[in-house]
Amino acid sequence: MILRYLDFHSYGFRKKNVSFLIKLPIAKDTWLFNCTEGSQFNFLNQDLKINNLSKIIIPDLHINSLSGLLGLLSTLNLVGRIKSLHIYAPIEIKYYLDLGKKYSRTNFSYVLYIHVLRTGLIVNQYGYRIYALKLSGYYEFLVVQSEQYGTFSLEKAKANNLLPGPIYGRLKKGCTFMTPDGYVLNGCDFTSSNYLGFQISCVFSSFYRKRLFNVLNKNNATLFF
Repeated sequence: MILRYLDFHSYGFRKKNVSFLIKLPIAKDTWLFNCTEGSQFNFLNQDLKINNLSKIIIPDLHINSLSGLLGLLSTLNLVGRIKSLHIYAPIEIKYYLDLGKKYSRTNFSYVLYIHVLRTGLIVNQYGYRIYALKLSGYYEFLVVQSEQYGTFSLEKAKANNLLPGPIYGRLKKGCTFMTPDGYVLNGCDFTSSNYLGFQISCVFSSFYRKRLFNVLNKNNATLFF
């Protein structure tokens, strides 16, 4: 997984609100937090494939958080996007999008799904979970990666005369089997150590709050917008 500030090169940290993305190489998916002005330009400027964008997460309806949204959606339409796009935002975002399309007299060639933000789990996909926490008029987010199974050793499996099949996947998950002759096959003996996941907070205020501090204290990293 790749973590990156989308507008780092063009804006630095002079602006309070910046866009941040999560890129999942295996799934060829990109998830964008915030959609500041010039987001489509920054995608191209950093050699990112804009058509791999699958989720846009917007914490509030402040102009700094969505000033680049209509431009980005229009760019996706111009490049001929056909796969659906998911937007996670407060419920009023749909009125903003409807007015924007009416004013520009345009429609999108792809399906746009709007997910209303609420406190709790909002995304659970590809081994990653995103939780939303509502504060004073905006949301902050917690990104959690699940523990990853270690690499399965084909050499050890073949040495134990195991044929390729579903048993490989079960052993990789740490399951234990007993053969008809009483020999025990322990999944831990066929895989390397598991990779621990991580936890990242995406926050929009650096002011001290006890509730937020308790969450941040357990994280591997904290990203400020």
